[in-house]
Amino acid sequence: MQRNVQRRDVLKGVGAAGATITLAGCIGGNGNGNGNGNGNGNGNGNGGRALKQGVLLPLTGDLSNLGQPIRDGAILPAAELEGATSYTIDIQEEDTETNPQAGISGADALVDAGYPAVTGPASSGVNMQVTQQSLIPNSTVGVSPSSTSPAVTDLDDDDYIYRTCPSDALQGPVIAQVGAETLGQSDAATLYTNNDYGQALSNAFTAAFEDEYDGEVKQQVSFEQQQNSYSSQLESALNDSPGLLVVIGYPESGNQLFRDYYSDFDSGEDIVVTDGLIDNELPDNVDNDMGNVTGTAPKSSGPGLENFTELYEEEYDRAPGVFNAHAYDATAVCLLANVYAGENDGTAIRDNMRAAANPEGEEFGPGELAEAIEAADAGDEINYQGASSSVDFDENGDMKAVSYGIYEVEDRDFVEVDSVNLGG
Repeated sequence: MQRNVQRRDVLKGVGAAGATITLAGCIGGNGNGNGNGNGNGNGNGNGGRALKQGVLLPLTGDLSNLGQPIRDGAILPAAELEGATSYTIDIQEEDTETNPQAGISGADALVDAGYPAVTGPASSGVNMQVTQQSLIPNSTVGVSPSSTSPAVTDLDDDDYIYRTCPSDALQGPVIAQVGAETLGQSDAATLYTNNDYGQALSNAFTAAFEDEYDGEVKQQVSFEQQQNSYSSQLESALNDSPGLLVVIGYPESGNQLFRDYYSDFDSGEDIVVTDGLIDNELPDNVDNDMGNVTGTAPKSSGPGLENFTELYEEEYDRAPGVFNAHAYDATAVCLLANVYAGENDGTAIRDNMRAAANPEGEEFGPGELAEAIEAADAGDEINYQGASSSVDFDENGDMKAVSYGIYEVEDRDFVEVDSVNLGG
């Protein structure tokens, strides 16, 4: 096969909205079965066709610092599969701009271009609107690596919407446990970004803190993204001198919020930030060591984590961050379900998501996608074992077992100091 660009050049050149990667493999079996490829022993015989996958993530806007590395995780399976399978991997990217309307436009562009499955969106404030206004009505599978709102669980989605990250119905109690047991606080306030993610997580924390630990949440204060000042919101949240302040937001807003806090409001409170603010650039942007900050975030603890980390570091010359493994797993499962489906059809892919991911079957994970595709092409049963988790979907498209990391800021970096495992 003749190639005009190298793998690393392809991926480093991607990033603009609407960018498309098409990677064709040179080796691998073509398959010679004639069944429907749903793990029942009947092969597809479709080797050589294109597996089309959309990627819809925030490359700009409030989540851009986290969104770009998440995107890198989402497109990494294409790099892994280059030259290793007879299928062509066709990925098109769109930028949500961390904005619901831009996200809907991007989703519509992917639907119109014939992409039957999408990795994304990232934030729940975007995901809820994109799924309901574009993906579900157009019978397109969506797998978010980082949309954690509990409302996603209850979507009327006809089984088209999945996620590889856990619900904040689980993270809320984890934050409460950290606040009450680790930090020893009995009263708190929350500052949360005014969208589905922020409000739901603030409510989940409040319920757990008050019901399980007999604590008191004195204020729940919302804020809008990317404002010039957050002094009034900080004043409201800290008015009754809570011992704990929980901040739920994204990096670009967090920069200004914490500048305002350390400039005018720091009274020694313990602060807990959630996954959207676990960004190693935050302390430097704020110009503070942030020594009173603890963080909680879904962590990667899947059987394939070591292989994924090696692949990611080789491709991008840096360690993966929060939700990067979840994005890789989202794309990987969609590609495997597409092979089982035998066509670029959202309904057929939907019907094969659990065949690709859940027990039973031979286990494959990161670094073994080519072998997994060959097995799926032959109609064999497979069980994808991911980097973020074992990636077993329940009836709602949520993960059955997840883990959370507990972080402290050391030398201006978020460092994991503990973890909590849920489910199993």
